[in-house]
Amino acid sequence: MEPTTQPQPVLQPSSGGDLVAVATGGEPLLTARQLAKAYRHRRVVDGVSIHVNAGEIVGLLGPNGAGKTTTFNMVVGVVRPDEGTVRFHGHDITHSPMHERARLGIGYLTQEPSVFRKLSVEDNILAILETCVMDADERQVRLKYLLEELDLTSLAKSMAYQLSGGEKRRLEITRALVTTPKLLLLDEPLAGIDPIAQYEVSKIVRRLKDRGLGILITDHSAREMLKLVDRAYLIHRGQVIYEGNAEDLMNDPKAREIYLGPEFNM
Repeated sequence: MEPTTQPQPVLQPSSGGDLVAVATGGEPLLTARQLAKAYRHRRVVDGVSIHVNAGEIVGLLGPNGAGKTTTFNMVVGVVRPDEGTVRFHGHDITHSPMHERARLGIGYLTQEPSVFRKLSVEDNILAILETCVMDADERQVRLKYLLEELDLTSLAKSMAYQLSGGEKRRLEITRALVTTPKLLLLDEPLAGIDPIAQYEVSKIVRRLKDRGLGILITDHSAREMLKLVDRAYLIHRGQVIYEGNAEDLMNDPKAREIYLGPEFNM
């Protein structure tokens, strides 16, 4: 399916530090075409094409060993594709290192814990803000905004090691937002947290979508992810076998046979 080229909003900072959606035209925010990757002569990804628009949440689904994680990592920049291209906001980033992708506006939340345990919540955020070109007053404005936006104001002075799993995940998302990305890549954002925390994280992700971010998610929690995404790609044996919304995916016989199972429901 060819990606839409309708004008979409993207996220940019206002003078007050807020995240503001503004319109742009042209290609989707992220487009990966015909990605391929082989290990020991076995193609684990074989011609995968995906796209993400601004203001859209897209999920990558698939059984273990299907090529989902490798596809995601080629978008992140951890894995270099053997074939295919990755374009972001008009730039070919196929061979760009992760720090260059971050500079262009891609935020990444790794599956592994990424907070500084012995720093407070606000100092965790300030540690990233210190890498940004802004004066001290701007840094404080941005800090205040991020704490409010991710519902962390009451926890600002708390040490990271004191936080619950869901609170840590919110802090990790906040740190990924410090550089005002246009695209957010979330690796297992719902893993290892209780249902209430999953609900809170999902609510924040939807809020970011409403602000204009494009969001690409991979997660093993199919039920929770399908409640969250606008579209999903189902990958099997290195190829996309389905693209569409959650309801259609749940009703697809092949998706149930390969991944969801016959009794799956929301």
